[in-house]
Amino acid sequence: MQKGIGQSFLWFLASLSGFLIPTRVFADWEVNMTEGVTAVSRSIYDLHMAIFIICVVIGIVVFGVMFYSILMHRKSRGAKPHPFHESTLVEILWTTIPFLILVGMAIPATKTLIDIYDTDEAEIDIKITGYQWKWQYEYLGEEVSFFSNLQTPPEQIYNIRSKNPNYLLEVDEPLVLPTGKKIRFLVTAADVIHSWWVPAFAVKRDAIPGFINEAWTNIDRPGIYRGQCAELCGKDHGFMPIVVDVRTPEDYAKWLTEKKEAAAKERELTSKDWTMVELMERGKKTYEKVCAACHQVNGEGMPPIFPALKGSKMAVEKDQIKAHIDIVVNGKKGTAMQAFAAQLSEVDIAAVITYERNAWGNNTGDLITPKQILEYKQTGEYKTADTEDSDKSSVVSKATADKPAINPHQAGL
Repeated sequence: MQKGIGQSFLWFLASLSGFLIPTRVFADWEVNMTEGVTAVSRSIYDLHMAIFIICVVIGIVVFGVMFYSILMHRKSRGAKPHPFHESTLVEILWTTIPFLILVGMAIPATKTLIDIYDTDEAEIDIKITGYQWKWQYEYLGEEVSFFSNLQTPPEQIYNIRSKNPNYLLEVDEPLVLPTGKKIRFLVTAADVIHSWWVPAFAVKRDAIPGFINEAWTNIDRPGIYRGQCAELCGKDHGFMPIVVDVRTPEDYAKWLTEKKEAAAKERELTSKDWTMVELMERGKKTYEKVCAACHQVNGEGMPPIFPALKGSKMAVEKDQIKAHIDIVVNGKKGTAMQAFAAQLSEVDIAAVITYERNAWGNNTGDLITPKQILEYKQTGEYKTADTEDSDKSSVVSKATADKPAINPHQAGL
């Protein structure tokens, strides 16, 4: 018993010491909401603080009355309980006062909610699509679309190198927005439920496959603002950050023009004659950015969920080139293998397939061109580079009685 009392006393001293430590020790330890950089975020912050103050006042009054009653009307002072069963006045008071408090809280809360959901008269529309585990941003009406992937080096993730201040909160391509413009977000997902959340904007919307949720923002200040996927969406849920680069309208217009020009040049690359060296170099970058999370940088995968590409039948045998293209372009339903037709350009698809067929000792010598990928997307047919009439059959073929079709995932993708 004495030991328990001693432990309790030590625990009390440890807790009390937290209040005695100088305030400067906790200077970087913030537990309150951020005020944000939009009118809506400030309204939410003000609403939060107002309700917090109301709750504090209620707590002080209730506990003050309780402690006063305990101290001033205790038995040792000779206090005797007054016998009563009910009081009409008390009943009216403790019903009316909470009702008035709730009404006073509901009025500003309703106004703020109306502002949050008012997406009318937006000047810029951006479609946000969540994928496992990245975000796609499409500027509607501008022909600009790109993916935003985690850029934190694997060495930091696996504790080989020290972590930087923005660990797991950095991407290769941020979402770029202008200040002073009402921007509407159309949020959806391509696979599972995600959630697009940027605290500084007070924007958090679930991304649900088959549904489009709306949100909006109007940002006051340029800067870099970060967020994360706020819905548990799979094994790499913590590896799909959000980075928003907010610029002045002039800088944004310049960026948008450059992005359109780059997109036009990218489309022109489909007709270029690529060499093996060029495709392998580009394919390596694409593979490490898109495929390595599941199939590993060394191509050995994590069987049985993520099969190996190194030495796999799919990536080595000549008669499996069509199936290889098909699995990358169309994915495989019921598995973790996504369809990359809308995620990657013809050049990147051709490059990554070429890389997978020639990396890690596979060395098939197969060169897949962007033209072949474009033709497959348009016709569903695959032609080898050296003949126009070599096997025009559809890439997706049914199993025959003599030779069953190979399941791409069982074969190694």
